[in-house]
This record gives sequence, structure tokens and C-alpha cells, in this order.
Amino acid sequence: MLDFFTIFSKGGLVLWCFQGVRGPAAAATAPVNALIRSVLLQERGGNNSFTHEALTLKYKLDNQFELVFVVGFQKILTLTYVDKLIDDVHKEFRDKYRNEFQQKGTLGLLNGTFDFKDDFMRLLRDAEESSKVRAPTVMKTFEQSLKSQKTVKCMIETRGEKPKEKVKNKKNKGSKKEGTEAVAAPGKASAGDKQPSAAGEREELTKDEILQKNREEFFKRHMKAGEKSSKSPKPEAQKEKGKKPRVWDLGNSNAKVLDYSNSATNGSAEACPVEEFDPDTALGDRNREPGRLYDLEYESDDEAEGEKVIQNPSKPSAKKGGLGGMFGMLKGLVGSKSLTREDMDPVLEKMKDHLIAKNVAAEIAVQLCESVAKKLEGKVMGTFTTVTSTVKQALQEALVQILQPQRRVDVLRDVMDAQRHRRPYVVTFCGVNGVGKSTNLAKISFWLIENGFSVLIAACDTFRAGAVEQLRTHTRRLNALHPPESHGGRTMVQLYEKGYGKDAAGIAMEAISYARNQGFDVVLVDTAGRMQDNAPLMTALAKLIAVNAPDLVLFVGEALVGNEAVDQLVKFNKALADHSMAQTPRLIDGIVLTKFDTIDDKVGAAISMTYITSKPIVFVGTGQTYCDLRSLNAKAVVAALMKA
Repeated sequence: MLDFFTIFSKGGLVLWCFQGVRGPAAAATAPVNALIRSVLLQERGGNNSFTHEALTLKYKLDNQFELVFVVGFQKILTLTYVDKLIDDVHKEFRDKYRNEFQQKGTLGLLNGTFDFKDDFMRLLRDAEESSKVRAPTVMKTFEQSLKSQKTVKCMIETRGEKPKEKVKNKKNKGSKKEGTEAVAAPGKASAGDKQPSAAGEREELTKDEILQKNREEFFKRHMKAGEKSSKSPKPEAQKEKGKKPRVWDLGNSNAKVLDYSNSATNGSAEACPVEEFDPDTALGDRNREPGRLYDLEYESDDEAEGEKVIQNPSKPSAKKGGLGGMFGMLKGLVGSKSLTREDMDPVLEKMKDHLIAKNVAAEIAVQLCESVAKKLEGKVMGTFTTVTSTVKQALQEALVQILQPQRRVDVLRDVMDAQRHRRPYVVTFCGVNGVGKSTNLAKISFWLIENGFSVLIAACDTFRAGAVEQLRTHTRRLNALHPPESHGGRTMVQLYEKGYGKDAAGIAMEAISYARNQGFDVVLVDTAGRMQDNAPLMTALAKLIAVNAPDLVLFVGEALVGNEAVDQLVKFNKALADHSMAQTPRLIDGIVLTKFDTIDDKVGAAISMTYITSKPIVFVGTGQTYCDLRSLNAKAVVAALMKA
């Protein structure tokens, strides 16, 4: 039972609509709008199915006449005829109104009347009947199987007797081995004399005797090898058995030293004394504009290559000759015809391999190429346009669209909005081990301080040794760069810590309460790194997020990963959804992409992460200083990705 079937143009004009269930005429509006926003506009057409609440939507694009065919039905139903129906409706509709589309163009869509109900009902009945005609596959009976043809005698195996096929294989292997030995040592014996004797021996010997013989030969070979090695022994110093523990000069085995539960230093300026150091090592570029988040920059070589081609236009023709150069230029051009899948497949295969080489996850690369193929299939090209340039241009547009988020995260605007409500703006950082959560938290703290906001860092990584000390060092450095004297006697960054082995959710709650009482603008919650497969730690993270309800949940991932990026994000989101007690669980809101300075032009992780979550990359870490924080520039990333 179909809920609806609609046909509309890519410009948004509904040409015809069928409603299969009773209800308001606008019942199909919300699902179709969700399909347009989430799939068509975001260039995610790799899969022709889309789920919206309780409905499953399937769609088909007609790129020649710029049409979209969408069918919706309840997702609990398994309708096998939907794919055939949408193909038949697509063919029937475009064939019936082809002349009107070609002659009148856009005016034909605006002024045309499309009476398609009778045709649609006929196609629907045919599709339903075709699905009923197919009888379910019947399992074979025992009499029809090959096992019923075997006798009991042929299935009995006696000990020491081998099946005939295996004996033949053994004979062939033995003959090959003996033949090679005969070539190596022709003086000993001929291959013809050795082959029957070896076969006869193997037939006479039982299985246990063959195993015993092979063991004796194995030990003989190793004894000979041992004698050869013993002729030239090398004296080795005897190593002491066991492993001695290392004793550090400043070590302390007392665990009480690491417990800060009763510490009264939280929130006081004495807890983080001002540290004197060279600011150039922490800031890098001294000529930058304070508080500004610069975009990523990438210099493409396309312009330089274009200049070289313009300066030397006669070189190719000099080598190939006049007519040869002309035919070479015209090779691959499409002369006002519609693109087919066969035309695009070779180019798409190369594009897919190129994306995978640039660190895009293999699954994402396949879906991207499939989306581009659906977008271009049937589209009429210009006279002097190559298939390669057309596919490349479409892929570039799709990549830029994917990297541009549906909802832009403006942290400064949200912090000012929280200020007006007299509460702190809370950001939680999560991710796997070793991706740079604490380091990039310090960079974001520096950026917020330069924009005039006070920051409280909550040390909720109570598991990793040195995590609290690392944040304490960053706090001292940040206070040295922005001393209280420069901000009217106000300490701009402080650390809230409770030591190790404590409940991270409880520490975060106390830190948020402390920040509200002390008037801090932002609370940055640092969490312990955890693998996406560790269920207990993922449960603890879901609890921290559910209890404290942060304004922004950032996933910190490194740009070095490929397929692992997809696995991490999918499982983090799934774990947060599964372990949350709320009806609408809180998932990841944005991404912090770190170590971007280590990958050159292999920027595929950015594509993989944004494609799989539809979440924006809010910050990009590009170096070791506090100023090495950037915002994502989609065009720069795509230029690096498409570089040969």
C-alpha cells in the first residue's frame, strides 16, 4: 500500500501527485522536503532510498528533463514491486509528455496539464500483479539432492585408505617434486624410475607410518643444520633473567599524592601561578589579528599549469602534426547527446581510485561516484565538452556541497546568547585515544580568551596518567599570555580538577555549577580517550552528556585516518544513542579535525567525517602553537583533494 507518489521538477514545481491514504493533502510535503534537504541538496544520491520517521522514500532522477519521481510507503512494509513501479512510471511519463517538454521547455511545466492518474493506476496494478506471479522458491526434496544418489558403501572410509581423488593429487604432486629433483641431480636416478617407486611406497604405507617417516626426516634436517651452525659459534653474553622495575629520581609510589579531592585550589589564582616563558614559542605568528579564526589555505597548481599551456600552445601540434593534433583535441568530446552510464563508468572508476588514494573511505568514495552518476545520467551535454571534465566538475560541486554544513555552528554567537541568559556555555570534547583532545582544547581556550570570554577547564579525564598535569600546564601558559592585569584583574582561564579515579560526570556537573556561581562565560569539558568498541567507557560518556546536557558536543578526530574515521563516528553516535536514557538522545554536534598539517594533500578524512554524520567541521588543528587553529575552507579542501 503506497502512501503517496509525486512527480516534481528540480525547481520545486509539483507536476502530478497521487495520495494512497486518507489524510491532508500536505501529508507528503514534510517527507519530500526532508528528502530534498538531506539528499538532493547535499549531493548524497548514492542510495536511492531515504527514511523519514515512519516512511521509506524511494526516488529516481531524470536529468534530461530535470524531473524527480518520489514514492513513499510505510517502512515496516516490504514492497518488492516499488523499484519496478518507479521505473515504469518514469518511462511512461516522459514518453507521454516528451514533446511538450522539448518544445515548450519551462513554460510547458508551468502551463501544462498532466492527466496521469489512469496511466498510473494501470502501472500500479501491473506492478502488483507481477509481484504476485513470482512464486516463492521451493526447497529441494531429499530425492532431488545429490546426496540421495550416493550409496552407503561410498560414504564409508576405512582407516589408512585415502579417497581416489586425493591419491591422484598426491601422485601428481609427487611426480612434479621428483621431476625437479631429477633435473637438479641427473646423475643419481632418472625421473621415470623414481616416480612409480614413490607412488608404490605411498600406497603401501599407512597414514601413521607416513607421519612417522616425515618426522624422522624433519629431525634429521634440523640436526644437520645445528651441526653446521655449531662450527662457527659466536660468544654471547648471558642476559639476566627477569625484568627490573625502573626507579625514577622524582618518583613517588604513594597514590595519595595524586588525589586532589580535598584540594581547595579550584578557582583560585594561586592554583595556576603565572609562568614566565618565551611567548613566540606558544604563539608562532606575532603579526596575526588577535581573536580571528583564519580559514585553511591551499595553493592549487592548476593556475600555474594553465599558464604553461597558454605560453606554449604550439608544442603538441609540432609533435603530432596538424590533423593529428586537431583530432587529438576532439577526442572524447560529446556532441549534444545525453550521457549514459557506459560513457561515465571509466571516468568514475578513475575518480573512485583517486579519492581512495587521497584517504577518502572506500565506502564513501563509491557512494560519491554513484551520486555523481545519478546526477549526470541522461543529461544533455554541450558540443565541446568532454566526459572527464563534466564528471570532474560535478564531483567538485558535490564535494563542496558536502563540506558546507546544513547548520553552521557559530560558537561566539552562541556564547554571547548564553551570556544574556546568565549561564555558562558548555562544550564537551570526546574522541578516541591520542587524537589531541587536550591540546586542541587549549587552542580553543586561547581563541575564546582573545575574544574576551573567560574559560573554566573541567579536567574530567580521570583515567590517563598526566592528564590533569597537562591541563594545569596549559592553564599556566594561557595565564602567562593573558595575565589578569590585562583584563582588569580578572583571571581569564582556570582549571577545575578533582584528581584521578573519580566520576567524570560528577566532576563536570560540579564544574558547571562552579562556573555559574563565579560568572565564567565558557566551560570546556575534557574527557578521557576511549575506543568506540569499549561499551563501559561509551556508557560513561553517554551518562556524562545526558546528565550535564552540554550546549555543544565535539568529536575530536585526526586527519590521518581513512576508513577508521567512518567506523569511529558511526559507533560513537550509535553508542551515545544506545546508552542514553532520553527519548531523543544527544549525539555529536560537530567535529574538530586535528593534525591537518601532517597529511599534505591527503585530506579525505574531512570528506568521510562530514559525509557520514552530516555534521560540520567546526575547528581544524594545523600545528603546535596556540594560534594554529583554523576554520574549514571547503573550496581549499576540495582543491587539495582533486589535485593529481
